[in-house]
Amino acid sequence: MARPELGVCYYPEHWEQSRWEEDARQMVGAGLTWVRIGEFTWGLTELGRNRFDWAWLDSALDVLGDAGLKVMFSTPTAVPPNWLVREFPEILPVDRAGRTRTSGSRRHYCLSSEKYVEEAKRITKEYVGRYGKHRAVQAWQIDNEIGDHDTAISYSAAALSGFRRWLQGRYTDIDTLNRSWNTKFWGGRFGDFDEIQLPVGSVTAPSPALELEFMRYSSGRVARFIGMQSGIIRKHSPGRPVIHNFMAGSYDFDHRRAAAHLDIAGFDSYPLGNLIEGHLSIDEKASWLRIGAPDYQGFHCDMYRELGQCGMWVVEQQPGPVNWASYNPAPVDGAVRLWTWMAYAHGADTVLYFRWRQVPFGQEQFHSALCHYDGTPDRARHEIAKVATERVRIPPTSRSRAKIALVVDYESRWAQRIHPHGLEYSGEFIAADWYRCCRELGNDVDIVGPETELLCYRLVLVPDMVISRDGFVSRLLDSQAQVVLGARCGSFDSLMQSPPGGAPGAFRRLIDVTVRRVESLPPWHREAVEFGDREYSVTGWREHVESDEPVMARFSGGFRDGAPAVLANVRTTYLAITPRGECLRRVLVDAMTRAGLPVTPAPEGIRVTFRRNIGFAFNFSGSPGMVPERPSQRFLIGARRVEPAGLSIWIEEDP
Repeated sequence: MARPELGVCYYPEHWEQSRWEEDARQMVGAGLTWVRIGEFTWGLTELGRNRFDWAWLDSALDVLGDAGLKVMFSTPTAVPPNWLVREFPEILPVDRAGRTRTSGSRRHYCLSSEKYVEEAKRITKEYVGRYGKHRAVQAWQIDNEIGDHDTAISYSAAALSGFRRWLQGRYTDIDTLNRSWNTKFWGGRFGDFDEIQLPVGSVTAPSPALELEFMRYSSGRVARFIGMQSGIIRKHSPGRPVIHNFMAGSYDFDHRRAAAHLDIAGFDSYPLGNLIEGHLSIDEKASWLRIGAPDYQGFHCDMYRELGQCGMWVVEQQPGPVNWASYNPAPVDGAVRLWTWMAYAHGADTVLYFRWRQVPFGQEQFHSALCHYDGTPDRARHEIAKVATERVRIPPTSRSRAKIALVVDYESRWAQRIHPHGLEYSGEFIAADWYRCCRELGNDVDIVGPETELLCYRLVLVPDMVISRDGFVSRLLDSQAQVVLGARCGSFDSLMQSPPGGAPGAFRRLIDVTVRRVESLPPWHREAVEFGDREYSVTGWREHVESDEPVMARFSGGFRDGAPAVLANVRTTYLAITPRGECLRRVLVDAMTRAGLPVTPAPEGIRVTFRRNIGFAFNFSGSPGMVPERPSQRFLIGARRVEPAGLSIWIEEDP
């Protein structure tokens, strides 16, 4: 694998053409090799139906190519032009309240609208046909941030008719659907498919089976849309990798299914914006206000690395204050360099920054960039120039498989939203806690899906897979790995009904546990759990289980004192709680020990990871820290002492 490449998002349409050459020259001087353009240009090239103005875009590509830059060209379907909306207003999406979402911003389209898909196909052919073999165009991005602004799901008339057709193809006849969904509940039997409504606007909760199937339908529309554009690109621009920039933290559609049409899985990384809007405590947010949570970058790199057929990129990297969060702090000096190297350490081949120059108009005026309005460097430009000089010291290498796999299942996330049972329950947050704990204990983690082959892993973590699947459990059994199952695992079958015998469904093949009752607990109530010689405080979720399996931890206190809280047999640990902090750490240390994995906690705020024999340490704390001493350790960048917002990189050579 090559050393990390750097790039930037550029909008030549925002600047006088006389400045393009100077911008391109400065990009090359800063060590950038990639430029992303084009994602918002449909209305600027097609001024009316079949009335094109390509001249300015032709010139921009020539300028960038002449400077020696490689262009990742984006299909422009993220912003249908105003004339198209006027011509076909039915392409607009509809929100949960039944309101049509208007144009005037971006992402104003409905993927159930066949008219929009037809128009998107037409303009993609125009762009790829014109630029698919241009010497500067070396990669393609499909659309932009699909699902952002809650746009993966539309409740339009087109979605309703499309959903009904999809259901008819899936179930063939309405009696089969009624039996499968058990529509006898609340007398909800359907006489034919035309009686089915979208799961929105009902007096109270609609059928959970209907909601889950609509999520599957909507997710399939996204995958179909990406597949359509990918097919055009592969036909007319062969040899160029196809990428999409997924939204980190979005679970509104199945990113794995969509990524099957891509060569490279990309995502957009905004550590500070997502810290502000994230689930961490106020104290934690205050500690990391200017550097971001230590495991944000690693988690998402590890997740999207598993999706990419040929690699993973960070398509938009935060360079400074953003404009869209509730509060928008500036990163501490050194943070952008740290995020860049951390992305590479976790498998990114290329990091692009958003954006080259701060724009003095429009909706993103407060979003910082590598340069100020006038083209003079902002802080991040100096930091990436440093990365560009540092990277020559790092031998090319790839990231090897971790020994721990953490399973993320999109359909289970949808099921949790449909049946949360408790306001504070979030599988997304639980999985992030498990990942964080593994990283604090010094172990790398691969984030995988339920279809992933598991034979190479020693420990498989299943924090929130509420939908039970026999095939996945069979792969777990074949793997011989230690397994940790979180509370709620196996609560539902594929249609949101309790599995035979109740939870944990098919997971009972791993550990003989039966869940008899579940509770969701408010955050101001705590339960005591005795685990060995210590007592821990937990909240959020409690299950009442029956089992003859060995008990590792029990509830203590006035309510059903002695009831099992954690059970474990030779292969599998089952949690009847949603532990955090020290209690979760105790569970995972035990699982790692059983799996024969090392437990080597780094100093607080330090994260250590590896690309084969190249080690990386990153300091997210406010104090200097020390890199754990390793055998045959030779530093390439930095030293054992790592300053705040600093990093060290070393090679472990054979003695």
